[in-house]
Amino acid sequence: MTQPATPAQQDAPMPAAKSAQDKGGSRRPLGLRLDVRNLSLLGVLAVLVAVGGITKPDEFLATSNLQLVLTQASVIGVVTVGMTFVITSGGIDLSVGAIVALASVWATTVATQEYGFTGILFTAVIVGVGCGLVNGLLIAYGRMVPFIATLAMLASARGLALQITDGKTQIVTVDSVLDLGIRDAYILGIPPLVLVFAAVTVIGWLVLNRTTFGRRTVAVGGNAEAARLAGIDVRRQRLYLYLLSGLCCGIAAFMLIVLAGSGQNTNGNLYELDAIAAAIIGGTLLSGGRGTIVGSVLGVLVFTTITNIFALNNLESAVQQIAKGAIIVAAVLVQHRTLRGGDA
Repeated sequence: MTQPATPAQQDAPMPAAKSAQDKGGSRRPLGLRLDVRNLSLLGVLAVLVAVGGITKPDEFLATSNLQLVLTQASVIGVVTVGMTFVITSGGIDLSVGAIVALASVWATTVATQEYGFTGILFTAVIVGVGCGLVNGLLIAYGRMVPFIATLAMLASARGLALQITDGKTQIVTVDSVLDLGIRDAYILGIPPLVLVFAAVTVIGWLVLNRTTFGRRTVAVGGNAEAARLAGIDVRRQRLYLYLLSGLCCGIAAFMLIVLAGSGQNTNGNLYELDAIAAAIIGGTLLSGGRGTIVGSVLGVLVFTTITNIFALNNLESAVQQIAKGAIIVAAVLVQHRTLRGGDA
């Protein structure tokens, strides 16, 4: 005779399944909703391109401007990939902009530049990962709320960046780093930073959708207790996720150094807002349990295009921030409406 399942065997899978249903319904409707959202974002992007082409046709549609838009999107895009993983797990990281600033100024000190290209890249990445490690330890093992832990990191990293620079801009003198930002370094007309962003995006998509790490991330965000009962080390997974976010910040800091040719304590200002907004409007669920790299990338492109159009039309930065805030609110309302529709 077949022995009855133990209570643990009966209970472990059920919360995970129920969580998946609560977060977005069955797989087929969820996939359809994500496809519709991505198509909608593509439509919004097409409208923005049309608006830019109509209002400033010569400037906006110029090859150099389109390359600039993609390059600017690349830096915040890499940060957004890491943010997507964190939000998918049910967390948040308010310190990404400050980490980018700290990594960029630490990597551009006179002492660091003596080690050339490798020294700058290594320092930027290590500082980013180190900050991510602190965040992860405080949240996963110190049991601090992600909002509080990353807010503390934001203040600390900004303060340390200011102390290192003393409020001054640190100019990069390493030619091999600066050469990546000139037109001669473009590959088939594509800036190297855009290629880095594309590589990070592809890797992020594969990790989130095709690996055990990605499935564990979604499980932790969907229902942490169910994930624990299923054998997932939730604390270790959260630590890895903040390490990943820190790694993305380190890469973005190096890209920003190449783009700006300097390091300053004001780098990465409001990157946390842009990254969170891009992930949310892309379809990543703010409460966790669902994430999409493709949607996040489209969200980044939408925001970067809006910023570029506003700049070309000489609109104030305050108007840009108001527009971004309105888009975030609208995206969250759409998420709630979608979830209610899926539960109905």
